[in-house]
Amino acid sequence: MSAAASAPADSHRPEARPRRRVGRPAAAVLDQNGITAAALQLVRKSGYDGFTMAALARTLNVAPSALYNHVSSKREVLVLIQDHLTSFVDVSAFDAEPWGVAVRDWAWSYRDVFSKHTPLIPVIAVLPVTDAPKTLAMYEAVSAGFSRAGFPQERIIPAIVALESFIFGSAYDVTAPADIFDSGSMAASTPNFTAAVARLAEQGDQNQADVAFSLGLETLIAGLGELRS
Repeated sequence: MSAAASAPADSHRPEARPRRRVGRPAAAVLDQNGITAAALQLVRKSGYDGFTMAALARTLNVAPSALYNHVSSKREVLVLIQDHLTSFVDVSAFDAEPWGVAVRDWAWSYRDVFSKHTPLIPVIAVLPVTDAPKTLAMYEAVSAGFSRAGFPQERIIPAIVALESFIFGSAYDVTAPADIFDSGSMAASTPNFTAAVARLAEQGDQNQADVAFSLGLETLIAGLGELRS
């Protein structure tokens, strides 16, 4: 019998390709950065009320079970969002500038960041900072700056909360309509208010949200500065 005749019947078949392993892929499809970005996109599109874990999974085009492999709850996603946004708030001036300058720079940066994400303010403003490293780093830098400036320890957190309350409210004002103070048909019965609004309009093209924020912030800085020992 020839060698060709004795060869196995499948010797001329193409080499079989290895089968893909069944199960989870070697590289994760999701990561925390992607989840955070998708959550922000969802809030911008649907508001906070439309932000659910099921909706987030649909936004990411994954099953909810895949999402829960990376985050344990909606609160954990909110902490990721909080940390992501806070990372853009500039606290660098507290290392090198006088206290008043540092507070001013921090407050303007803080307002500008959250004015772009106002639907999240009611949530972020009362969200515990537990296990939020970037948020805690911001508060540490600000607290250290207050301490170096001579603030008694028991007044540091109340001062920060007072500033944050003003900052968050002012972030809403950035997005307010230009005619928010138009008294309309009630102008005659509100002469003082109407005159003040008209006088403000005469100031020209100034950004009224910035004017109000600057006035309030400088007043707070001056008042809080008196608390230093």
